[in-house]
Amino acid sequence: MITERPILLVEDNPDDEALTLRAFSKNEVRRPVVVAHDGVEAIEYLFGTGEYANRDRHPLPEVILLDLKLPRIDGLEVLRRIRAEEATAMLPVVVLTTSGEPRDVQQAYQLGANSYIRKPVDYQDFVKYIDAIVTYWLRLNESAVVS
Repeated sequence: MITERPILLVEDNPDDEALTLRAFSKNEVRRPVVVAHDGVEAIEYLFGTGEYANRDRHPLPEVILLDLKLPRIDGLEVLRRIRAEEATAMLPVVVLTTSGEPRDVQQAYQLGANSYIRKPVDYQDFVKYIDAIVTYWLRLNESAVVS
């Protein structure tokens, strides 16, 4: 049973997933990380359906790192569904994506993203970004979601 609320990483690219998990390790993040590989899996986890039906084993995340360009259901639709449901509406969502398209940035904020971060290409910069995300969302920020 997980006692600490996890980080939910929604990422379909195996290289970006590995990079993010390495950056968590480099920053000594001990919190569990759940990886959803597409929008459908993210929705199932967040709403406790399918293999994630046991909320004791699969608690709501402390923060969601959400890629936008996902198969099956894209990240903007995942965000729309998160904000539409009372149980998930207050979860912090950090869009972490390669897209710097102004339309994507604008839509993400209109749909309720808490932050929009474009993934840097350089590994050391990426590690610093992850450290900043972890420091703010997991150490400094007071969560509105009661576990």
